[in-house]
Amino acid sequence: MFIYRLLSRRAKSAILALVIFIATFFIIYEDTVIISNDSLHSAAGASRAIKVLEKFQISNRPLLSIQEETDKADSGSWNSLKPPFNVTEDERTAWFRKKLPEFDILKSDNLTEQFHGRVLEFFSHECELQAFMTWISPANLFGKREVLGLESFFKAHPSGCLMILSRTLDTPSGYRVLKPLLDGKFKVAAVTPDLSFLFRNTPAGAWFDEMKSGNNDPGEIPLAQNLSNLIRLAVLYKYGGVYLDTDFILLKSFEGLRNSIGAQSIDVVSRNWTRLNNAVLIFDMNHPLLFKFIEEFAATFDGNKWGHNGPYLVSRVVQRVQTRPGYNFTILPPTAFYPVNWNRIGGLFKVPQNQADSRWVNAKLLQLSREAYGVHLWNKQSNSIAIEEGSVMGRMISQHCVICDQIYSS
Repeated sequence: MFIYRLLSRRAKSAILALVIFIATFFIIYEDTVIISNDSLHSAAGASRAIKVLEKFQISNRPLLSIQEETDKADSGSWNSLKPPFNVTEDERTAWFRKKLPEFDILKSDNLTEQFHGRVLEFFSHECELQAFMTWISPANLFGKREVLGLESFFKAHPSGCLMILSRTLDTPSGYRVLKPLLDGKFKVAAVTPDLSFLFRNTPAGAWFDEMKSGNNDPGEIPLAQNLSNLIRLAVLYKYGGVYLDTDFILLKSFEGLRNSIGAQSIDVVSRNWTRLNNAVLIFDMNHPLLFKFIEEFAATFDGNKWGHNGPYLVSRVVQRVQTRPGYNFTILPPTAFYPVNWNRIGGLFKVPQNQADSRWVNAKLLQLSREAYGVHLWNKQSNSIAIEEGSVMGRMISQHCVICDQIYSS
């Protein structure tokens, strides 16, 4: 009798534990489904997201592995959208037409329909500065180095508002990336852009419609990369403000800058600019120079030449219009945004090896603090270089971060 009762009690306990487990699973599953879409796009949704993320920590091993698998799938999908090399234009166009349904950046859905309203709502609060970035890669590639760029923005503009136009960051994964800044009460948001709306009533509207039809050659350079060049122009034309690349470290406030673009290089003799860059743009809404940039993009698009639709584009247009009346803008010297050229950026990351190096580091930091609004890191050249403690980058970042977590592991 004693054994029977013991077994019966154990059986009941096992059944009760199983029921609790199943109920907990469905609660987590329900919240996960709900959070995946619109719930993140409101204050209530953000609160709900925090609760769900806390639940994730209860059994973090399987759930983290699921997230890792999702990130791997996103990266794999991203890589599959890179155009094939060594093919004819017709072959690449056929490839593009076949892959078109996989280009999420071109899609219109519930999220894109909310875009304009979310922009207006986000910037309706008191903003010291209205700024935009774009992120077209998978969320798991938005790393510590990019986060340091965000931190530097809020160090220079504590009450600034920064919107990242990105479908991949407008997700639970993206929310995790931004959560430390949100917890610090900084105004940052990732929003899925509506490209059809952004390009409507601009010279790029017809070009975009034709590209979405699958009848045009996107070129050898990934289409999303070229679209990023166009998105920054269109969002400033529609709303005005500041555009920043994610690999830009701000060193001081942009207060006082208006309708400005930076030179990347100058002629050492004449001191005239030789190339401009589009990594930092500061323009009023509906500025005529932005319209000209967009017009040039649509008229001369070439997806096979790196820089043709970006830095070279803004250089071509400014060269033509800078002496014409009706265009009110300023070209800032390289020291403003590009004080270190791409082929020398690695030197900022290295710790000094001797007294001469140390003097150079101190002199460079002094120069940057006096002359530069920020430093473009040329991520393609520097993203694999570690920040060494005592280097220009290490000391610069430590003075221009707001969370300052794991600077030297970024």
